[in-house]
Amino acid sequence: MIVSKTLFIQNRLGLHARAAVKLVELAQGFDAKVTLSNQEGNAQADSVMGLLMLESGQGEQITITTEGDEAQVALNAIAELIEGKFEEDE
Repeated sequence: MIVSKTLFIQNRLGLHARAAVKLVELAQGFDAKVTLSNQEGNAQADSVMGLLMLESGQGEQITITTEGDEAQVALNAIAELIEGKFEEDE
């Protein structure tokens, strides 16, 4: 199964190092391949450096694509993390 969702980065600092680490740790808990993409390119969610290279700031659009047995569950969890501003206080 392959599913995807497009959302906007909402936290003030964007997809910075701490947010990328949270996303990688979350994605590794699922039996699914997770890819994030934007206008800069795409990156696998198992690479903090890859995610940082996307340079996704606040207000930028990002698409999450998941593939595998837990694709939908992974997509929902990652979308919740992003929509929840990576659990950061602002």
